[in-house]
Amino acid sequence: MSGEGKPPRPPRARRSAGDKLRTALMVLSEHQGQVITHTEKAWASITFAGTRHSVSLLFAGEDAVCAGERFIAALPEHEFAIPGQLVADAGIVEVEHRLSPSPRLVLQCDLLLLEDA
Repeated sequence: MSGEGKPPRPPRARRSAGDKLRTALMVLSEHQGQVITHTEKAWASITFAGTRHSVSLLFAGEDAVCAGERFIAALPEHEFAIPGQLVADAGIVEVEHRLSPSPRLVLQCDLLLLEDA
């Protein structure tokens, strides 16, 4: 008679590749960046399938801008550990720096994730 009287547990929401990618980007940004946009589009070649992601991050404040600059330097060679996915390509496509009225950095990065079979 175990479990009697207990309501059934709701199923856990599965985290998508995009969710896992955003988490990995937050770790790389030292939790100083804020995702302001994220688009995802299916991608396939003859031998691979995956998704192309475009993510914009905001780094606000002096410490966050410094973390953003480290993010820019690290992203292209970073070894991501995203279960079920391989990051085949990652790069910065746009950067906007502003000092006034307070330090701010906005960047856009594009990443190609391939399904790891």
